[in-house]
Amino acid sequence: MSPHSLPFGRVLTAMVTPFAADGSLDVVKAGRLARHLVDNGSDGLVISGTTGESPTLSTDEKVRLFEAVVGAVGDRAMVVAGTGTYDTAGSVALSRRAAQAGCGGVMAVTPYYNKPTQEGLVAHFEAIADATDLPVLLYNIPSRTARLIEVPTMARLSTHPNIVATKDAVMDLDFTSLTVETAPDLIVYSGQDSYTLPMMSVGAVGVVSVISHLAGRTVAGMVAAAAGGDYDRAAALHHALMPLSVACFMETNPGPVKAALSESWEPVGDLRLPMVAPAGDTLRAVMKALAALDGG
Repeated sequence: MSPHSLPFGRVLTAMVTPFAADGSLDVVKAGRLARHLVDNGSDGLVISGTTGESPTLSTDEKVRLFEAVVGAVGDRAMVVAGTGTYDTAGSVALSRRAAQAGCGGVMAVTPYYNKPTQEGLVAHFEAIADATDLPVLLYNIPSRTARLIEVPTMARLSTHPNIVATKDAVMDLDFTSLTVETAPDLIVYSGQDSYTLPMMSVGAVGVVSVISHLAGRTVAGMVAAAAGGDYDRAAALHHALMPLSVACFMETNPGPVKAALSESWEPVGDLRLPMVAPAGDTLRAVMKALAALDGG
C-alpha cells in the first residue's frame, strides 16, 4: 500500500499532554513537543488519547490542545483529535470542534464503562462519522474499555465512507488477521508498540506509538523497512526496540513514557490524578533501555 493512500501516514505518536508546574495545561510546550515529534519520525500525532490523559482533560482544554498542535505543525503532519468518549452526543460535539480547530482526522475509542452492544457500537461510531467530513480512526482497546469491537462489526463500520482505519490494541494476531481479511478496505494500525512488526506481517500498515516519544526515528525506520519488505532489517530494529517497549509498559501508560520524556527531552509535567508518577525502578528501566538503544 502506497504511503499516499494512507490518510494518517505510517507512524503516529499518541502524544502526551504537557502540564505546567501548577498542573495547568501547557499549550506552548505542547506545540514544541509536536514539532519535536514530527522532526523525529512522526507522520501524524494523536492528541488527547489515552497517552494524552484524555479522561482528565476538560472539553475546552482538549480544543485548546487541538488548536495549539495544528498551529505548531501545520501541514507537516496529520493531527488526529481524540474525540471519542462513552457519551455519543459529547463525542459528536467534540468531533465538530476538532474539525473547526483544523484537525485532519478524529480518533474514536470504544465507549468505555457502559458496555454497549455491537449494535450500540455501530450507532455510536456512525454518529461520530456522520458529524464531520474528517476521516475516522476507530480505537479498539478492550483491556481498557471492557468491550471489543468484533470483526463483523468492523466490517460493517468499514462501509461508512468516513471510517477508514482502526487502531488495533486487541493484542491478538488472529484478530488482526481476521480484521484485515474481513474488512479489506479498513486500514489497520498497531496500537501496541511491541506488536507493530508482527501485525505488519499480517497486513497492518504502521503504528500509533508511545515509544516514538523517545525513539521516533528508530520506530519509523522499523516501519519503513517492514513496509518495504526488508523484514531482516525490520526484525533487527524490532528486537532493538523491545526492551524499551517492555519498560514503557511496566506500569500503566502514560506514566513511564511521560517521566522518561521529562528526563530525556524537556519537562512535560506530572500526571494528573488518579495517575501518579512511576516508581523509580520503572523510570530507571526505561532510561536504561533508551541508553542501550542509543548505544550509550
